[in-house]
Amino acid sequence: MLDWWIYVIICFGALFAGFIDAVVGGGGLIQVPMLLILFPELSHVQVIATNRFASVAGTAVAAFQYIRMVGVDLSVAVVTGITAAIASFSGTFVMELIKPEVFKPLLLIVIIILAVYTFMKKDFGAVHEVKYKGKTFLFVCGAIGAVIGFYNGFIGPGTGSLLVFAFVSVAGMNFLHASSTSKIINAIADAASLIGFLLNGAVLFKLALPMMACNMLGGYIGSKAAILKGNVFIRYVFLLVISLLIIRLGRDVIMSWK
Repeated sequence: MLDWWIYVIICFGALFAGFIDAVVGGGGLIQVPMLLILFPELSHVQVIATNRFASVAGTAVAAFQYIRMVGVDLSVAVVTGITAAIASFSGTFVMELIKPEVFKPLLLIVIIILAVYTFMKKDFGAVHEVKYKGKTFLFVCGAIGAVIGFYNGFIGPGTGSLLVFAFVSVAGMNFLHASSTSKIINAIADAASLIGFLLNGAVLFKLALPMMACNMLGGYIGSKAAILKGNVFIRYVFLLVISLLIIRLGRDVIMSWK
């Protein structure tokens, strides 16, 4: 039987994670460390499975809000979601061939550059002016899904935020449309992976159910805030999440040197 204060921490953490994830992605950067710290006895699979069960509901709520209030090109979301899922699956096998300890320092440098670029370029992601049309646009978005999906399978943290950055920088979306599209893709990928976790019995429902409820509330509030406050607000949250990702990867790199 868990103490009540642990449930309070879990619920507040899941609500905040749902809020952040709905705005720009990266909720896992909050929920996963929280579970690892509070429940060190859990296996890595149980932590990821419980986090995924909670987050997929919050992502679905946010995705519904974006579709209803912003409008999302579902053909782009579906194509990108499929390529991301395939690449993510492939990335899990490549992980066995290339050690993350080799790849993570390079990735850390790239993400720091992305953060500095976004911070310095004040109008980045402010205008929605896609750079491609028709099938070319679908191909570009599919390629984005493949690259970021591979990262998701190989490394993992911050996938949603990197997807948003790619949609803004490569495809020409503004932050609001990039966040909207990424939520659909995240919902597809998370739902697919959750099936496997459920079949394996890895989800701890005594934690996952209250986290799910709070994550859904956070997803609802976060999507509403993003839609009402727009691109400037999303840009600031994006910088916050990218900073958390830099800290997370920096810690991994330092630990690998010991």
